[in-house]
Amino acid sequence: MPSLFISDLHLTEERPEANERFIELLEGKARAADALYILGDFFESWIGDDDLEAPFNAVIAGLLADLARRGVPVYLMHGYTLCTDDLDYQNWRRIARSEAWQRQFLVKSLAERRHAIVAMREKSKEVVQAKPAEIMDVNDAAVAQAIRAHAVTRLVHGHTHRPGRHTLTIDGGAAERWVLPDWYGRGGYLEIGRGAPKLVRF
Repeated sequence: MPSLFISDLHLTEERPEANERFIELLEGKARAADALYILGDFFESWIGDDDLEAPFNAVIAGLLADLARRGVPVYLMHGYTLCTDDLDYQNWRRIARSEAWQRQFLVKSLAERRHAIVAMREKSKEVVQAKPAEIMDVNDAAVAQAIRAHAVTRLVHGHTHRPGRHTLTIDGGAAERWVLPDWYGRGGYLEIGRGAPKLVRF
């Protein structure tokens, strides 16, 4: 059976259609998959693993745990190191991933963290709207470097919200880059099995 790749769900109680599609995927197609890869921007915001008392978070975590118990490995990943032209984002990524920032953030109460996240999301929306679209796309040199570093011919990523397949030539060899869809609209996932990869839209 194929492995499934998803990204940019931005799950939140305020977007029930996306939540329903994800639950249907977990209770349907994903149960027969070799693995489920969640490549980033899974929740609209995540303030810490101690926030599982929130019913919505507990339900989603429970569904993933159930899938794992059924023998389907679930991998949670995040990075987006390919958007090297977006200097503001890369700077924020370095800060947010630092041990000092995380320690300072997690020591706050859940209420304080929720308040801080709301402010950060609003600021992020303002910044994104002011940026040229090409800055927020992947950098071709960064893509080539990643493919070389890992000695692969296929790269799968999300973040840019520009789903599709791109054919590449790296050092004279053929390669491909698959971009996953976001779940603000139709949503979807990538199937990778024995045959050619298949981008599935809902």
